[in-house]
Amino acid sequence: MPTIEEKIKDAEEKLKKMKLQKAQSERAKKTKEAKKARSEETRKKILLGSYYMTKMEDEESKKKILWGLDKYLTRADDRALFGLPPLQTPAPSA
Repeated sequence: MPTIEEKIKDAEEKLKKMKLQKAQSERAKKTKEAKKARSEETRKKILLGSYYMTKMEDEESKKKILWGLDKYLTRADDRALFGLPPLQTPAPSA
């Protein structure tokens, strides 16, 4: 028959395992939530992009959108996608 100390030790080990399971479960839940948030963010970007591409079929809207993109985009390859000229880099001072 197990002694009280052995019973306590067994209970502590069981508690430790249960705490570990709980922590793993919480991490998995957070990971799943983060993945869902990233997925939703990507979906929003795709839908917004699609919306603005449709809006750019109208010449006046296209000018407004490109004006905004000209102020927003800084990378040369991003600017080239929209036919915007590369940004001028200031000449180094002597």
